[in-house]
Amino acid sequence: MTPGSNIPLPVSRVTVDVTAPVRLDVSSLLLTADGKVRSDDDFIFYNQPTGPGVTYRSGGGTAPDAITIDTAAVPPGIEKIVVTASPDAAGQSFQGIEPTATIRNADDNAILAAFTPPRLGTETALVIVEVYLRNGVWKARAVGQGYANGLAGIATDFGVSVEEPTPAAQPTPAAQPPAPAADPRLSAPQSPAAPPVPPMPPAPPAATGKINLDKGRVSLQKNQTVSLVKGGAPLLSKVQMGLGWEPAFRGKDIDLDASVIAYGPQRNHIDSCYFGKLSIVNGAIKHSGDNLTGEGGGDDEVITVDLGRLPQEVTGLVFTVNSFSGQKFTEVAKAYCRLIDASSGEELVRFDLTNAEAQTGVMMAKLIKQFSGEWDMTAMGNFVKSRTVRGMVKPAAESL
Repeated sequence: MTPGSNIPLPVSRVTVDVTAPVRLDVSSLLLTADGKVRSDDDFIFYNQPTGPGVTYRSGGGTAPDAITIDTAAVPPGIEKIVVTASPDAAGQSFQGIEPTATIRNADDNAILAAFTPPRLGTETALVIVEVYLRNGVWKARAVGQGYANGLAGIATDFGVSVEEPTPAAQPTPAAQPPAPAADPRLSAPQSPAAPPVPPMPPAPPAATGKINLDKGRVSLQKNQTVSLVKGGAPLLSKVQMGLGWEPAFRGKDIDLDASVIAYGPQRNHIDSCYFGKLSIVNGAIKHSGDNLTGEGGGDDEVITVDLGRLPQEVTGLVFTVNSFSGQKFTEVAKAYCRLIDASSGEELVRFDLTNAEAQTGVMMAKLIKQFSGEWDMTAMGNFVKSRTVRGMVKPAAESL
């Protein structure tokens, strides 16, 4: 499976186990339609291994932890069960660790699907897969959503009351370096004599480590990501990706072509929008037309995307620029892309290309649809040897 892809479940009882080169802790949360637990009883982990329709099994350090879900026993009102994982070692991130979630038939252990989240870094916890109810059918979806502050971030995001033990003599917060948030499972009493502990305050909205649009225009550096969320709601209106450039040498025209390539959840190529095909996916994506010189102020070419009208199967968009005439990007100056609110003209996100390579193509940015419905924009700036959008389809798919 790839991020965002899903499968219908052919059986009512499934087990999800998660393996990695290091020992992992695996947990699960039962969520209602609003994405929250009903109470802390809906958080299933090693100190609370059973819940309605969901059980936790420890691997004991020699086998992977696993979550078994009996969809027939899940109570009414529960529409999603998320499976989470984090390294057992306190504060360890997933950098260099590739966890794999395997979804099995719980009765005969037959493999139904497997998923390895790509490009992990500073994340210390993951929502790795989810089992969810859609139109009366239970399905499984590959997620791979990372959190930078451990399972505490996941738990508080989904409404669990997180607690932490009162520390013994410790330096004051101002005198010690920042530490990862406490694992919420450590809050369970270790003995009947354990003292009561105060609740930990909810994690801030930035628990995922992402930035959003709440503070106004976002200027991205290469490989940075912004979540297209404003005021707590996903941006699902019409946006424009403006792409611009100037000749590096005065008096010399530069003919570049901006395009966008649409992909499905399996990184499958759906269609490409460029100067030769100005409208795709039933008009949800439109191109402004070709600029032959690069002269003049403002955006040279504009691609309009109606996020709310995109078909369900479109989960990834990669914006590219190519030099059909063979001019290299070392002959281009001030190349950029910027995301604009089409209704207000407000610039939301900007990425200025600050380096150049002697190549004829560049992947400028990508939009990826998340499992929760919002879109993320990531600045890319990756150069490719290709004079046309056709030659960008494969490398762009590999970048998703």
